[in-house]
Amino acid sequence: MRQKGHRHGGAVSPCAGCKLLRRKCVKDCVFAPYFPAKEPYKFAIVHKIFGASNVNKMLQVLSGNHRSDAINSLVYEASARVQDPVYGCVGTISSLHRQLETLQTQLAFAQAELVHLKTLHHVDTRSPPYMASSITFPTIKDFSSDVNMTFMYDNGAGESLWSC
Repeated sequence: MRQKGHRHGGAVSPCAGCKLLRRKCVKDCVFAPYFPAKEPYKFAIVHKIFGASNVNKMLQVLSGNHRSDAINSLVYEASARVQDPVYGCVGTISSLHRQLETLQTQLAFAQAELVHLKTLHHVDTRSPPYMASSITFPTIKDFSSDVNMTFMYDNGAGESLWSC
């Protein structure tokens, strides 16, 4: 049975792991199925962050059906660590979480404004509906840095409708 990454003539083409480590790639190489020679950057980045010995130990402990997922996770975390050495992928997740909270807050204020506009329109049917262009919202940066925000709606009398 021929393994992936091997040549026809019996000579073994080393996987990316063995090639980087400058060793002979044996038939039952633990790296060969997950680090093909065509993708050397994967092993290089994982080796740089975690070390080949640690990756080898992790793969030896895991069952065959979990190894591929573990390698994908290691490659992702190693890439995140290269970009952000302190927080890694946790920094990315935290940033995305803050953006989600900001967008949810903006959505809640927009929905409240919509309800308010509908209420005003039903109460005063003689005037035209209020236009959303007179609403001012803080920028995204203001949401994450300031809890006390004021949202202005100019109803013609210069009154502020909400303050939180």
